[in-house]
Amino acid sequence: MLSFVFRTMRHHLHSRSLRQGAGALRGSVAKLSIAVVVLLICTLSFLFSTTLTRSNGFTVPSEIDVEQLWENADSGGWRPSSAPRSHWPPPPKESNGYLRVRCNGGLNQQRSAICNAVLAARIMNATLVLPELDANSFWHDDSGFHGIYDVEHFIHSLRYDVRIVETIPEIRKNGKTKKMKAVQMRPDRNAGVDWYTTEALATMKQHGAIYLTPFSHRLAEEIDNPEYQRLRCRVNYHALRFKPHIMKLSESIVEKLRTEGHFMAIHLRFEMDMLSFAGCFDIFSREEKAILEKYRDGNFAKKDLNPDKRRLMGKCPLTPEEVGLILRAMGFDNSTRIFLAAGELFGGELYMKPFRALFPRLENHSSVDSSEDLSTKSQGLLGSAVDYMVCLLADIFMPTYDGPSNFANNLLGHRLYYGFRTTIRPDRKGLAPAFIAQAQGRKAGFEEAVRRVMMNTSFGSPRERVRNESFYTNSWPECFCQTEARNPAHRCPPDNVLQVLHNQLESQMTGNLDPHQQQRGNRTSSMVR
Repeated sequence: MLSFVFRTMRHHLHSRSLRQGAGALRGSVAKLSIAVVVLLICTLSFLFSTTLTRSNGFTVPSEIDVEQLWENADSGGWRPSSAPRSHWPPPPKESNGYLRVRCNGGLNQQRSAICNAVLAARIMNATLVLPELDANSFWHDDSGFHGIYDVEHFIHSLRYDVRIVETIPEIRKNGKTKKMKAVQMRPDRNAGVDWYTTEALATMKQHGAIYLTPFSHRLAEEIDNPEYQRLRCRVNYHALRFKPHIMKLSESIVEKLRTEGHFMAIHLRFEMDMLSFAGCFDIFSREEKAILEKYRDGNFAKKDLNPDKRRLMGKCPLTPEEVGLILRAMGFDNSTRIFLAAGELFGGELYMKPFRALFPRLENHSSVDSSEDLSTKSQGLLGSAVDYMVCLLADIFMPTYDGPSNFANNLLGHRLYYGFRTTIRPDRKGLAPAFIAQAQGRKAGFEEAVRRVMMNTSFGSPRERVRNESFYTNSWPECFCQTEARNPAHRCPPDNVLQVLHNQLESQMTGNLDPHQQQRGNRTSSMVR
């Protein structure tokens, strides 16, 4: 079937060539050179991969067992484990002061910031004030932490790690009672632990409280301390639980989707903000391109982006049709039920039509549950939270653009921790030659090439983090253990881990622990994961 998107690409490129005048010969030659290079790379990549398969006698499997994908991925003997594995004392009775943070961005960017805030409080021995969610800057939604998360569960879950209060305390000064004033500070992006233990801590001790704002990506993700990383996992996967009504609504949607068997969730990141950020405008009409360019100029740094090069680098979001072609090549048929987690799709039904023709059983949270609460807040924090839970619980999850997408990246990490639940993670760079070749009319071997690329993905099994990959996308091996591990660092803890932590906290509060008991406690907690 001819691709609507790629027909548009060819028409756009043809029209652009006709508009070039004789006075722009030098520019034309430059553009032609780029086009020739791109065409040559794509052709060689596509043919070379096919030749490799043929010369090997098709030793590389080109078929994917769809039925197996509906089950969890192979764990390799690993299981999630984020409790401490060495001595982890409870937070001291007296802290060094209060830490306030303002978490900006969308729901999942805020989620990462909350994890970082808890870790920062632990590093500084600070009392954490319940993080503020600056929802207005993104969703225009003032739900806040209390409106989205179970506050009581959050505080209770982290009692062995940090002290948390809901509001900053009042102080009495000059006969008046007023709230303690927190000194505002702005950490550098990905600030190291040393900034928190020096500059931030000194200010906190001097004034009693500090206010870090904005607090998105303000603590380095790669920290050479496994216990700190495991604390992040305890926050992300155990302490941060949505409010009961959100959990109930999400579970209801999942139950309805499962009435006819398995279902897949897809994060379809074909939205104006991400398309503008990526700079892949060549597939769109002149009017659509103008809209995207205007949005980009007003929201992102000015850069000279070449769409052809961006596509070859895997920097372009997949179109809805490309998603459908990948799934069809992998062996999924039109009976597959698909839940779409997405905002407002750019171009609307025009770009969805080819996808819907391949996979007609498409749903979203509004089509499955038409309750008034969800329909009025579908684009706010509530809708994002419900989408997150449905994608977490889906049998298969597929992100279409996991570059700077916090939603997709957090879900990939959560599903890994949740039991190696299957993920289909397209290699956009690896797939680019096949899609470009198909757009140029060379469709022979397209599905085989797509399968070959997709066979090289892990589908959710444990794997090492690659360079620049977020810890929140892949927390292996810090937050996993093996029951029969050769490496002592990977061994799972005894079953009494929570009791050990509880005893330590109780002993500190009562002050009844004698040195001999403390020594035994230390030996026991050294075995804790």
